[in-house]
Amino acid sequence: MSVTGAITYRERMALPPTAQVEVTLADVSLMDAPASVIARQSFTADGRQVPFGFSLTVDQRRLDPRHSYAVAARITDTSGKLMFITDTRNSVTFDGAPRIDLGTLVMVKTP
Repeated sequence: MSVTGAITYRERMALPPTAQVEVTLADVSLMDAPASVIARQSFTADGRQVPFGFSLTVDQRRLDPRHSYAVAARITDTSGKLMFITDTRNSVTFDGAPRIDLGTLVMVKTP
């Protein structure tokens, strides 16, 4: 099973070639505990610019139908400073389909 989509941002600025891009699918069921990452895709921008496509492979055995899941994305510079992040919850509902497409997730610039 896979969760697919793309990430972008609205600002008209180029990413440095060394920017790090990360997209995660996490179990966000518990409000008072850190989210447990179920799947992750990360890569260096290498001069490419948004939008970036993503495809997260999900092991169905790690899913609990009683839990809630969401996708988040972030872009950092080489020092680890956060540049862009998704600021809304991008919920994923697993209904047995082999592929779930979330469309385009829009990130916001961090101060």
